[in-house]
Amino acid sequence: MHNSANVYDCDALCSCVDKEKCDLICRNRPAHFVQRVRDIGGFDLGTVPRVAPVDTPVLPKIVPLVDHKSAREGRFQSDAVALPLYRVVDLKEGKLHVHSREELADRFHISASTSIVLSGVEKDPYIERWWELKNRKEILQELQRLNISMITSPNYSVLTDAPRTDNLYAIKRIALTWSEMVSAGMPAALHVNARTERDYLNWHAMIADREEVAALAFEFATGCGRPERIDWHVDHLCQLASDLGRPLTLFIRGGARKLPILMQHFPRVTLLETESFSKTHRRRQARILDGCKLKWALCPTPKGAPLDELFAHNAATVRQFHELPQRSMQRKLSASKPIIRRASNRYDQTVQPGLLDNIHSASQARSVAANRHGMVAAAKT
Repeated sequence: MHNSANVYDCDALCSCVDKEKCDLICRNRPAHFVQRVRDIGGFDLGTVPRVAPVDTPVLPKIVPLVDHKSAREGRFQSDAVALPLYRVVDLKEGKLHVHSREELADRFHISASTSIVLSGVEKDPYIERWWELKNRKEILQELQRLNISMITSPNYSVLTDAPRTDNLYAIKRIALTWSEMVSAGMPAALHVNARTERDYLNWHAMIADREEVAALAFEFATGCGRPERIDWHVDHLCQLASDLGRPLTLFIRGGARKLPILMQHFPRVTLLETESFSKTHRRRQARILDGCKLKWALCPTPKGAPLDELFAHNAATVRQFHELPQRSMQRKLSASKPIIRRASNRYDQTVQPGLLDNIHSASQARSVAANRHGMVAAAKT
């Protein structure tokens, strides 16, 4: 870790008052630490079970995410849609909410023939409950029978305000859940979460050694999308793609403005876009201005009126916008202004400023070492 903080090692980031109630993977709670490390077979990614390769389907560049069916009457028509994995699986009961493609289509009001991507990106409580399920193998076999086109592994968090061992535990679980998905015969994208340069080197070694890794996933919507960090992650992803010597498909959530550069290094990039759905439910209508700007105008609807038409318009407009010629995209990028956000920790709370006074980011950049990229200043990635 490269920083100017007053710490001797990563154990200094353990700030729990009552260590017996802390769920971080930390040596200061020895019995808990040993059990969790045994659960994952150690931190080494090389011990992840090998699996037979599964062909990666060709999907559109832009795939809208459909979160639920509320406020729509008809079925959304699209070549492909993304659905939240944790709304298809009943995490409380440990079983699927549906048993056929028709039931799945009815649950989300989508076409039964559309290609489906299940997104494993979610807040920590959901992805932790996925890990706690003892019958993940059976659930994945049921999902495989639904003819799912692609599934992305959970995005377990790598936190800045936590001991390094907690990061390694999260990364290993990402790899293990991906392996389970491919083992069930499902095309799966390995979600690459990283906090340090060493994390990317470890991912590189694992992916280079395994031809069964045909697709990667990445999420820019939270910590990794911070203006001071996004280029660092993009550079590492592009370098990884260039070094491997074999084609990889990339699935991303957020970071749409980085599509042009990512597409220069990955032969296929698919954006799982969430704006068209979320903006529709906020009664906003998408408009393309000057051929290079996406704007959202107020679009009030009568009380109780269905949103089918507005959602269809927004999804089509967002797709059109992201498929503009690269020159227009570059004009849009040059005109955009960075938005500074404060990342959240694993409990969706603000990072403790007292703990990270000397290693957290933009507002305190004067106290960060010149090369701060060894340690990512983003709590939720």
